[in-house]
Amino acid sequence: MPITRQPRHARLLPLMLCSALPATALAQTDANTESERATSGGDELNPIVVTATRNKGLAGETPQKVTIITREQIEQQLAITQDPGQVLSNLIPSYSPSRQKLSNAGETFRGRSPLFLVDGVPQSNPLRDSARDSYTIDLSMVERIEVIHGASAEHGLGATGGIINYVTKRPDGAGVRQHAGVSLTSDDDFESDGFGHKLDYRLSGQDGDWDYLVAASRQERGVFYDGNDQRVGIAYPGELQNSTSYDLLAKAGYWFDDDQNLEVAINRFELEGEGDYVPVPGDRDAGIATTARRGDPDGDPGYNDVTTARLSYSHADWLGNSLDAQLYTQRFRARFATTPYFPFQANGETRFDQTRNESDKVGAKFTLSRDGLLDDRLTLTTGLDLLQDETRQMLVHTERTYVPESQFRNYAVFLQGDYDLTEALSLHAGVRHEQAELDVDDFSTIDRSNVTQDNVSVDGGNPDFDETLFNAGLVYQATDWAQLYANYSEGFGMPDVGRVLRGIDAPGQDVDTLLTLQPIVTDNREIGTRFDWDRYGLELSYYESNADFGERLTEENGTWVGNREKTEIQGFEITGEARPSDAHRLRLSYTHAEGESDTDGDGTLDTELTGINIAPDTLKLGWSAAWNETLSSHLQYRYYFDRSVDDPELEFEGYGLADASLTYHLPVGRASLGIENLTDEDYFTYYSQAARVSDDYYFKGRGRTLTLGYQLDF
Repeated sequence: MPITRQPRHARLLPLMLCSALPATALAQTDANTESERATSGGDELNPIVVTATRNKGLAGETPQKVTIITREQIEQQLAITQDPGQVLSNLIPSYSPSRQKLSNAGETFRGRSPLFLVDGVPQSNPLRDSARDSYTIDLSMVERIEVIHGASAEHGLGATGGIINYVTKRPDGAGVRQHAGVSLTSDDDFESDGFGHKLDYRLSGQDGDWDYLVAASRQERGVFYDGNDQRVGIAYPGELQNSTSYDLLAKAGYWFDDDQNLEVAINRFELEGEGDYVPVPGDRDAGIATTARRGDPDGDPGYNDVTTARLSYSHADWLGNSLDAQLYTQRFRARFATTPYFPFQANGETRFDQTRNESDKVGAKFTLSRDGLLDDRLTLTTGLDLLQDETRQMLVHTERTYVPESQFRNYAVFLQGDYDLTEALSLHAGVRHEQAELDVDDFSTIDRSNVTQDNVSVDGGNPDFDETLFNAGLVYQATDWAQLYANYSEGFGMPDVGRVLRGIDAPGQDVDTLLTLQPIVTDNREIGTRFDWDRYGLELSYYESNADFGERLTEENGTWVGNREKTEIQGFEITGEARPSDAHRLRLSYTHAEGESDTDGDGTLDTELTGINIAPDTLKLGWSAAWNETLSSHLQYRYYFDRSVDDPELEFEGYGLADASLTYHLPVGRASLGIENLTDEDYFTYYSQAARVSDDYYFKGRGRTLTLGYQLDF
């Protein structure tokens, strides 16, 4: 049965609607889409297509929790903070508190690692996790963020905690459209070295069968000041403060007809530290924070340098099927600052080396979907995914190999079915088979105590792995306003291969026989309910996430080691939204998680997971108000509750943070004022308190920070 499609420009509408669904079917709009509501003459809008699901499910109709972060919400956050990690932490339930650093290590999702995507292209590095995968695109390029909660194998490796898909901007109408923006940021004492600024520009248009978009941004960041007006400390792995970043996005699409589209896109993102400050270690036992002072650090500043290219083809009615094909490449380079673990001699003096991660990916995704089967009750989706990743980690100044070059090849086939058992009950089930091979040549590990020779020789190998993964879920529409769902899904991931290989310290090891290189398979079980009472929505969900052979990071002699252990995590999420009037919108979420691991391998869980994995119980509140046609405001508050674990040194003392912003529409353009940490709370970050015991990483969070912005669309 042929699929009925709208003309291409009408088809773009569901993807462009700024509807915020905190997991309910409650449809909301921003000012740009109020006209669409008025035209339709009602409160209902077209449902949002979640492109991160391979079957393009609809928000509010999936058997697992989905959060859609709209452009309106992104802009509200960018008026307050330009830190992507902070934006995600503010808006995604069960996402850990932001570290406020370039590294997102310890920023977990439901206690596990999320898979980051940009328009479906994976940003995570499966062989050597650089903890930089959330810093590959500027949020000014992003139209919305699709979040799938819980383990999923829909896009292959890495989504043991969930999927976070950045959907980039599209041309927003016929003709030529332009956007320009500028923002200035400062601490509340207006210290000269705390100033930062950002510029962004976008040009898009549609001309006949062509559409195009070119966007660029440049941002300079000053140093950060805490609530006690002291500089926040500099982190060794990489910093957001005292840095400059650039992003360039270019897209061009051609419509063969109303059903066929070919699009090419390239995004180049670079963020590099300026290297004007050095850390001043704190004293954790005495409660003294790590700070920073002006100075010339050893080595070169850390950076992220990422280029992603994509070629996509879609056909909405190919022999009655919907076809999507995508080819992509990514070149990822990340340099880390110097550490005291790699000394070497240069010009008669001892210096310290630094590492650089290099990853090159090429991949393809093919998806074929057909609906209207079995009297319009069944939709089948099938596909093939291919990936090749080559990764190594080098010591920058001495050109020694820290992690040997490793090649990973992976292909997967899948079949997904969505079947309406009754008008109120639907079944969603699928199977995916993963086949992977790792290829590592013979290598020798670095001897950190004597850099003139290597420590351990390791025989290479090419172990292969295969896993068959299943998912099944039910959605039951109990009443017009109540929906129940249950879901079981499996995620497939690799351990940090580079961390395993570089840490081998015993002779006679063989890559083919290393059990620590076995894949991580995570089982996710979830039940939930959604309520939609016109202007009010509520969603409750409970989940369990178990891995019989998971990975838990522990710090040994200043180095993170991945221990393969059984891990189990449980938690619940409550999210709600209310519109008491057209001018006011309220949001609420409360999340709780706890987890344990089997540290001695006896099959019994014995140790609580710490802050490197589990976020604290978190309450988040938000209030957006449109006071009149020109003035709007946003106020948000989040409280991280105290958390105790088995290790008394990693207990967490909670804190609360409030942010606010005002937006005023001028005769030309709009101005905004945002205040991060409105009350100037003086606090140590969650990571500093609960993830690791270290004087060097004992950081306070950012104090009161002001951002003044101006945006113009023309």
